[in-house]
Amino acid sequence: MSTPMSTATESQAELVRRRLAAEPGAFRDLFVADGMHAVAWEFHQPELSEAFVRALWAGLLRQDDASTVLMRFLWDLPLGKKRLFVRGVDRHLSDRYPMLAGLSEGWPAARRIPPYVRAAEDRSADFGVVDQGFLGYLGQGFTLAEVDLLVWLEVLRDKQCAERPCELGALVAGTDERTGGCPVRVRIPEVLELVGTGRFDDALGLLEECNPLPGVTGRVCPQEKQCQGVCLLKTPMSVGQVERYLPDRARVVDPGRAARTLAGAPDPWVVATRPPVAIVGSGPSGLINAYLLAAAGFPVTVLEAFPALGGVLRYGIPEFRLPKDLVDDVVERIRLLGGRFVQDVVVGRTVTVQGLRDAGFWRVFVGTGAGLPRFMGIPGEDLLDVMSANELLTRVNLMQGLRDGHETPVPDVAGRHVLVVGGGNTAMDAARTARRMGGDVTVVYRRTRAEMPARVEELEHALEEGVRLLPLRSPTELVGDPATGRVTAATLDVMELGEPDASGRRRPVPTGRTETVAADLVVMALGNAANPVLTGSEPRLHTSRHGTIDLDRAGSQETTLPGVYSGGDATRGGSTAINAAGDGRAAAREIAAAVDLDADAVRRAVASARRFTDLASVAPTLVARTDLAPGIVELEVRAPLVARAARAGQFVRVLPQPDGELVPLTLADWDATAGTVTLVVQGVGTSTAGLVATAVGAALAGVAGPLGCPSRVERHDDDTTVVLVAGGLGLPPAYPIAREHLRAGNHVTLVAGFRDAAHVFWDRPDERVALLGAGAPGRFDVVWATDDGSAGVAGPVTGPLEGVLEAARTGSGRRVAEVVTVGPPRMMRAVADLTRRYGAPCVASLNSVMVDGTGMCGACMVPVVVDGVRERRHACIDGPEMDAHAVDWDRYLPRFGQWREQERRSAVAHGLA
Repeated sequence: MSTPMSTATESQAELVRRRLAAEPGAFRDLFVADGMHAVAWEFHQPELSEAFVRALWAGLLRQDDASTVLMRFLWDLPLGKKRLFVRGVDRHLSDRYPMLAGLSEGWPAARRIPPYVRAAEDRSADFGVVDQGFLGYLGQGFTLAEVDLLVWLEVLRDKQCAERPCELGALVAGTDERTGGCPVRVRIPEVLELVGTGRFDDALGLLEECNPLPGVTGRVCPQEKQCQGVCLLKTPMSVGQVERYLPDRARVVDPGRAARTLAGAPDPWVVATRPPVAIVGSGPSGLINAYLLAAAGFPVTVLEAFPALGGVLRYGIPEFRLPKDLVDDVVERIRLLGGRFVQDVVVGRTVTVQGLRDAGFWRVFVGTGAGLPRFMGIPGEDLLDVMSANELLTRVNLMQGLRDGHETPVPDVAGRHVLVVGGGNTAMDAARTARRMGGDVTVVYRRTRAEMPARVEELEHALEEGVRLLPLRSPTELVGDPATGRVTAATLDVMELGEPDASGRRRPVPTGRTETVAADLVVMALGNAANPVLTGSEPRLHTSRHGTIDLDRAGSQETTLPGVYSGGDATRGGSTAINAAGDGRAAAREIAAAVDLDADAVRRAVASARRFTDLASVAPTLVARTDLAPGIVELEVRAPLVARAARAGQFVRVLPQPDGELVPLTLADWDATAGTVTLVVQGVGTSTAGLVATAVGAALAGVAGPLGCPSRVERHDDDTTVVLVAGGLGLPPAYPIAREHLRAGNHVTLVAGFRDAAHVFWDRPDERVALLGAGAPGRFDVVWATDDGSAGVAGPVTGPLEGVLEAARTGSGRRVAEVVTVGPPRMMRAVADLTRRYGAPCVASLNSVMVDGTGMCGACMVPVVVDGVRERRHACIDGPEMDAHAVDWDRYLPRFGQWREQERRSAVAHGLA
């Protein structure tokens, strides 16, 4: 039975509803000017009636001026009145909005509105986005207006703290230091206030002024340790979810917003009023640096080592956590501002930092990340199917190995035991990726769950998806099958927690107990060390003992090399995307504030840097091809920067087509003037068969290089000879090495071996080998050999080599200064064994299977023994040339067959079997 009061309340609510529907403008005027007695009266009651709540909610959903006025009114209410409203929403609307059920219990401090997260049983077998944020509710039958109100209602919890800890961090008691806060200094209170008062577009504009990557950082930033970690509410404000919602919403409401907003922006390369800046790396620090500088009118060129843009955002973070179209969106906005991107340029190899300065770039920002995976150094790490998380994630994310039609091989994981070693976000990404590939996945961590550095939600998602956690365990040995060289099990130390270490966490110590677990694939997710490729090419860049780049002074991103700035993992070591973005932002501001060139110098610098950028952007195109032997072709490829920097012994990384496999090929020759490099390819698999079939004029998807270290060439005594032993396709890389030794004044003996006469090439008087000898009369001896004796000396190359070594031993021939061997792995092992018997120095050039050729993945591992100590070396960083007597060939040779089954399946699929 209704009471007179409830009847009056319902009548007032109905009056509000009708007036709002009929005359929203009048409603606004009444609301602002006359105070709307009915609404004010309702908010003075102990509870809001259902009719009033529903009418008020309907008004909020209209998304017109009156709705905005209502939002502002509710935002400005005292906390007690807000609680009254939330109780009404909880009580009367949770039938429509289940996520609001129970919201009023402990609101605002202890309850929040959760984002939409896909159920574990639906997501654990695909790479669809898991945490779909507030916008995910669109797919659950709610309108955008309704989702806006859910976000607004979450923001209504905000306290608008005067101390601004979410932005500035919280003061550490008794000090001037702060903890937490936003590394890119997003003005979080103002952004939340704009949302809370219904101004979503203004909130996005302010957000993007501070952080051009909100859709990215809102997903991958560890908010629980930063803005949300110092929130004064017991259950922190959902800052990250709001941050990602605003750009996500804009893409739905106005897909062309970025193009329209940035359309007509003057091209900084044309107006040339600001000097050019080179940005090395397209990860989070590089992208935000590029965006801010381009927006400020600077011509920027972003140089990326990989064939795709985004750095760690592309190769390291799976699609289920970060959709790659968000990275593409940022790249496109930089392009709209006039920024230029060049892929497949490895700074430190293709061009140096000084080379960029010489090319006209006024400033250089280095955002290369850390990028050298760590391993444990335990027995068995060199077994097959032991890889870094970087390698697994790169094969899946960057090179799309799981997609139909893509040729990059990935491990066969389905139904196998996968052990992921580590406790950070990368470990979670690797574990969840392997789970989606069908693996039975266990994460091994040496501390307890409470100490894991991974984000809480990432760990929870992994466990929900069926990943198991084995805490207080640390591998001490990996056990393999002697017949296959593949890992089969791991021996684990059982740990316990001791005293705190320097990080403040309790140190794990062995208990003396061990256990053995099955392992068909072991993924090491132990963080990354600094990559020496760039710093090794520029000694003026001071580095820490850990290899990270030192900054010149506190409060600056400038390095010890004036004009060169850095940030992110390159300076911090392993850190976070948001810290990297903060460094990129700080460096951009510092660079923009210190222009010291006059107008004429700026124009000259821009013109010079543009010429370099144009040259670097030239598509790698096949300009000539020669059939050398059955299935073997010589390709001349247009690659100007590679040709300029190429040295003997180096190689390139070739991507034949966008869905192809990255193929390492040693440089056979180059012409810096013509801007071309020469490659010799044999069609033995799907990717190389495609290269062999490439027609003149066709463009390759990518050529990066030169990679690896050049051959070490020094002048030897006149009575010695440098012996090059080349088998089959080892002849092309041996050719420039021989040329360099001849140029140095050395005598060279080339032993070139082939299967049969049909496969011999470059042996005619007008071809490379003979012409090389003609240019160095009396200093170049050549021995041809074929396995079947159909040409030259019969038998393998070790026969002629032994003759040279024996003649040197007996004094009847030249002393052997060194032997360099290039070719099939088993041939190089035979050469290593033979030279060891004679005590002759021997170097093997090792181009093993690799993914990126920059050291980032760790795939090209070479096990070596130095002074009795087993070590890991990497062909693309430490090689490709290595001491052949130090290589553990028994461990190394199986790596060449690691992907044999995957390659067989690909060949069958393409009709090549």
